[in-house]
Amino acid sequence: MPNIVIVGAGTAGLTAGIYALKSGFDVTICESHTGPGGNCTSWRRKGYLFEGGMHWLNGSGDGKSFNRLWREVGAINDATRIIYTDPFLVCDNEGRRISFYRDIAKFETHLYETAPEDTAAIRELCRDMRRFARIFIPIMDIPWLKVKEKHPIRLGDLCGMIPALSRMVSLRSITAEDYAGRFRNPALRLLLSNVVGSGYDAMSLFFILGCYVSGDGGYLEGGSLVMAGNMEKRFTGLGGKIRYGSRVDQVLVSGGRATGVSVRGETISADAVIVTADTLAVADTLFDKPLSDPWVKAMRQGTELTMNAFLCYGFEADLSELPETAVFALDKPFDCAGMPIKSLGFHNYARYAGYAPAGCSAVTVTLSNGDTYAYWKRAKEKGEYEDRKRELSDTVLSRLEERYPMLKGKAAVRDTATPLTYERYCGTYHGSWMTRTAPGQRRAAYPRKVKGMNNVYFAGQRVMPPGGMPPALLSGRIAAQYLCRDFGMVFVSS
Repeated sequence: MPNIVIVGAGTAGLTAGIYALKSGFDVTICESHTGPGGNCTSWRRKGYLFEGGMHWLNGSGDGKSFNRLWREVGAINDATRIIYTDPFLVCDNEGRRISFYRDIAKFETHLYETAPEDTAAIRELCRDMRRFARIFIPIMDIPWLKVKEKHPIRLGDLCGMIPALSRMVSLRSITAEDYAGRFRNPALRLLLSNVVGSGYDAMSLFFILGCYVSGDGGYLEGGSLVMAGNMEKRFTGLGGKIRYGSRVDQVLVSGGRATGVSVRGETISADAVIVTADTLAVADTLFDKPLSDPWVKAMRQGTELTMNAFLCYGFEADLSELPETAVFALDKPFDCAGMPIKSLGFHNYARYAGYAPAGCSAVTVTLSNGDTYAYWKRAKEKGEYEDRKRELSDTVLSRLEERYPMLKGKAAVRDTATPLTYERYCGTYHGSWMTRTAPGQRRAAYPRKVKGMNNVYFAGQRVMPPGGMPPALLSGRIAAQYLCRDFGMVFVSS
């Protein structure tokens, strides 16, 4: 069997490895961290579990295009419990409240009742949500590939996307915030501005809204740790090997062909290498010379980074009466890494078993406010990093306590992750989670190979902007298909 080494045990690496094993390859994954998942990650602190990688999943719903793939790689199985929080999001602004219900008819009625001043705009919003609820990403095989199983796409499903396709051009030309500005109701504006990160185009907003109301976008019980663990079990159950604590120093290439990788001076021989670590992070460091293909240069120049400050709180209080996901406008805005924060959102896991001690609750806050890497890097170099993190945690906690007085004095555990944290533990470029798709920006799908370097393949969220878990999954599958085609093997999916 051809011997394959994969760099990284995140979603893309595990996916590529699972499909490669099914197709007859011998596979070893080298992972720098101590466990699987990459950006699909969570962590425990003093009895609390903080979900750091997944808040909803495209493909959780039965019959959805990605559901088959998640099942093929073992992330979802018949025993998996999917949680569909409803309302998914609650927004408060200027004394007004809007709740985002997954039932589109219920949501539309709720909007007409709570925001009658926006009746015409609401009608258009809900019409477009219904259109985008029929959008799906077709799962296709690469050309000239031998496959064991074929999964043809139904013509009716493709035709169902036509109404949404006609709206994409206009929605791609404006930001989600610009679209939200069409509404007079302050709570509805806040909701539509917070579904996607700052600066994303309005088409990204409708992809997510459509996903929610289509019966998709649920949360796997146990979250990131369970999902990554499920994939790890599938991989090792097929005979795959994972070497944790094994950061790859270099991909070895001789005579224009991959020969293996170097890990702490040890050479691991291979017939092919799949690199699933962040392409931007390794393009200049993992090879004998920095990668210079035009597509790599385009990625360096055209990628707009999405990064977060992620704040975790363990409260000695039962917060099950609070919304699971909420956003509220701030009476007193504040700065985070030099960027203004005018509203605050949180995820509340009080209703989830195992996330906190009895009678307690785990809460997380994500601040996505532009490229803050330089700010945190400078603080680290000046010896002020821990102080800046503590100040930010104090500020956010004070705003939460002002909004919800029952929290005052109840924070028993606190933890703060910055872009430097994700850079250190996940290996992402500048600690960036995803790639921002700004208005007018083309959604590039980068090549999986570099000219003059045979049997080296690239996968991961960076090669399929905007990234996230489904693109990581799909990119790993595609990398395995290129591998099969080049080696003359039959691609096996189930």
